[in-house]
Amino acid sequence: MQDQLDHLSRSVTAGKMTRREFMGKAAALGVSAVVAGNLYSTAADAAGPVRGGLLKVGRGGGGSTDTLDPATVASELPITNVTTFGERLVETSAEGTIDPRIAESVESSADAKTWTFKIRKGVEFHNGKTVTAEDVLRTMERHSNEDSKSGALGLLRGIESMKADGDNFIVNLATGNADLPYLLSDYHLVIQPDGGFDSPAAGIGAGAYEVVADEPGVRHQFKKFANYWDDNRGFADEVETIVLNDATARTAALQSGQVHMIDRVEPKIAKLLDRAPNLHVKNVAGPGHYVFVMHVDTAPFNENELRLALKYAINRQEMVDKILRGYGGLGNDMPINAAYPLFDDSIPQRTYDVAKAAEHYKKSGHDGSPIILRVADGAFPGAVDAAALFQQSAQAAGIPLEIKREPNDGYWSEVWNAQPFCASYWSGRPVQDQMYSTAYLSSADWNDTRWKRESFDAQILAARAEVDPAKRKEIYSQLGRTLRDEGGVICPMFNDFVDAISDKVGGYAVDPNSPLMNNAAQIKCWLKA
Repeated sequence: MQDQLDHLSRSVTAGKMTRREFMGKAAALGVSAVVAGNLYSTAADAAGPVRGGLLKVGRGGGGSTDTLDPATVASELPITNVTTFGERLVETSAEGTIDPRIAESVESSADAKTWTFKIRKGVEFHNGKTVTAEDVLRTMERHSNEDSKSGALGLLRGIESMKADGDNFIVNLATGNADLPYLLSDYHLVIQPDGGFDSPAAGIGAGAYEVVADEPGVRHQFKKFANYWDDNRGFADEVETIVLNDATARTAALQSGQVHMIDRVEPKIAKLLDRAPNLHVKNVAGPGHYVFVMHVDTAPFNENELRLALKYAINRQEMVDKILRGYGGLGNDMPINAAYPLFDDSIPQRTYDVAKAAEHYKKSGHDGSPIILRVADGAFPGAVDAAALFQQSAQAAGIPLEIKREPNDGYWSEVWNAQPFCASYWSGRPVQDQMYSTAYLSSADWNDTRWKRESFDAQILAARAEVDPAKRKEIYSQLGRTLRDEGGVICPMFNDFVDAISDKVGGYAVDPNSPLMNNAAQIKCWLKA
């Protein structure tokens, strides 16, 4: 039978057999639908990319306040949109290397203070204008402007000067930073005509697809950009991203064929879904983490004894077991794990301790009034259930945690980074400097714990400039320990990214940087014939 299956697979690879024909012949050989589907997917992928069709993506994390301005996108669905129509200077690959995009090459001085990005010729914006080094400069100027609300503002703080020189974009740093290309791979830094100063939310970029319809909270439509420069992306004629914040609705849409791929598969159904015919669940570990964030400048969270009480009052192992169900691991109240270079695995793991939680709560002097934790289904998969577990474990320590369930729509604009205690998530970043600079630098617009310390900022900058890996690791260890013991982030778990795709999709490959191939599956995958 194996010889017959191999023959069928070769026919698929050669484009001589449709999926229906393959499934029928495999069934006649006594092969189950699930096994036959996997065999077909493998053979079809081997045939290479197929062009054409409408690729539909179901995503969570969308809302009516979403924007196409790359500077202010704050959740996975709008990140997917800007990745669909935009190009960045460079990208971080699934292997953790830097891939040139708008820049065709990257060079640095020996001290890593001066960086030269040579701008690729022949790249065109959707408005017909050729991308230039001046457009790159203006983009970086917009995001580094002190008045901007860009999520990348903190990443660009170390830049002393920038200039466009012919085909080159040149950056001079106050102190050397070997990780600068990783910082500039941030998804906010989509290159726009004249930097996007005139119309930042117009959706004009140099990416594989042009914006056709933008209906925040509902759907987003794109068509292939005829003059796109990279033949290795943009295989479908059209892409549609559909907002499906409800996990059950998202899963049902995939099962019914309404969409071809989804993110945020709930761990409690992942194994069951993977056994469904014609579907595959894909998961990968990485730097992503689920968190509860406290504003350290707002009562009662300005009292570290209360923050410690809450940190000891969360049962991490129970949460990992019941929420992640094998798709992730323990967190330690810091945003860094073993997925990062220079991670210090000697930092003690914090565990659930009712006595310590009660002791710190008593020392905090809290008046016993309800401590409000705001949460929504869309904060992260299982967020409401995780909050309920947190409430129960805190109650055992005498801590009056009260859960306020918020609507998904508007959560990322009205609750996260606005209310003093809420559930959230971070996809993580490729390197520690980028994670700390995005969320814990005093000047970062996305400092969602309001953690602002000059000494901490100085350590981040010192780590950037340190060329000795051992010394740099020690600085990062100190940063992690400080946040663990004094910061406003409660990080109970690091999550796998769990996606699900139809077997009609080709070219999917897991990427530890973010779900759905670092939010780029829609431009890297294709629909099989």
